Amino acid sequence: MLIVKKFGGSSVADKERIMNVARRCIEDYNKGHDVVVVLSAMGKTTDRLLEMAADINPDAKKREIDMLLATGEQTSVALMAMAMGSMGVSAISLNAFQVVMHTTSEYSNAKFKRIDTERIRHELDSRKIVIVTGFQGINKYDDLTTLGRGGSDTTAVALAAALHADACEIYTDVEGVYTADPRVVPNAKKMKEITYDEMLELATLGAKVLHNRSVEMAKKYGVQLVVRSSLTEAEGTVVKEVVKMEQMLISGVAADRNTARIAVIGLKDEPGIAFKVFNLMAAHKISVDVILQSIGRDGTKDISFTVAKTDMKDALAVLEENKDRITAQRIESDDKVAKVSVVGAGMQTNTGVASGMFEALYNVGVNIRMISTSDIRITVLIDEEDVDKATRAVHDKFIPD
Repeated sequence: MLIVKKFGGSSVADKERIMNVARRCIEDYNKGHDVVVVLSAMGKTTDRLLEMAADINPDAKKREIDMLLATGEQTSVALMAMAMGSMGVSAISLNAFQVVMHTTSEYSNAKFKRIDTERIRHELDSRKIVIVTGFQGINKYDDLTTLGRGGSDTTAVALAAALHADACEIYTDVEGVYTADPRVVPNAKKMKEITYDEMLELATLGAKVLHNRSVEMAKKYGVQLVVRSSLTEAEGTVVKEVVKMEQMLISGVAADRNTARIAVIGLKDEPGIAFKVFNLMAAHKISVDVILQSIGRDGTKDISFTVAKTDMKDALAVLEENKDRITAQRIESDDKVAKVSVVGAGMQTNTGVASGMFEALYNVGVNIRMISTSDIRITVLIDEEDVDKATRAVHDKFIPD
């Protein structure tokens, strides 16, 4: 049996936790299984490296940022191999260049193209535990690239798919996937299982337990995931195509503070204007989420939309540069907003979810700025200061004690 295990930064934050992870991996190794381990950087290493970069050069090129950040995972895998060696188990650490893990050339947000598996297979055949750097790859220029925050999850799923692994286990500091962030909603419940589609929506909408691209890839290649704690032996949450249990109306509530609202005011009310606005965003690889267009009046209309807070500066610069071309009178922005979403496949066959959500928000005095829906999701944009009480209110409405 071949098992891919991924451990996040909090799971390898210090010597004690590194040794704990080593022991857990060795348990499966001693049962005769082949074990591939994917690691994130230790603790807050990535944040510290970003602070150092900003202190040296706030406008540093993304290529150099990736070169710097890749050292975090390399430290983790080397120390883990040393830890396993101290326990008498043969292990080897490999970085993205040694594997090789081929990606696109988009620095800081690269995507996997393919993974060469020969080196890993060779080391597994030699009965070694193989420890691979998460979060990074190599582009066609032989430069290091990174996959974006949370990218180690995607590395694990990509390896599991490429190696045709029997299991892919994602270890974190919580015991599975909860109906909401338990640090915000104390009565959040752990789910035994959840569908890929529901997990993808939750991950995209702010739930931090899994990287959304990892779920997307798992669904595409049929990789069944288990999310579980590295600190306890508790059973985790299985993420798969079909769940056995009867579908709950709502699977979870997610909140996303990494959100900014942009309003393009006074656009000409004519065909093609919306295309021009959003084509600019696409050309600069800026993802847009919630969109609201006003009814045309006096020959003009307004378009509001949300982007990641980290993309707001770039989005505003592009819009201002092309203000005349898109016929905008002015452009406004607000980064003091957040999204709260309910997700559930059960919504497809049940009415009243939207009204129930809006009632819950009304009862705690939360104003809704924008609304977006799909078959299994309802998202509202609210003031950032209201996000915790909104999350608790909506959770209590649909998932009571």
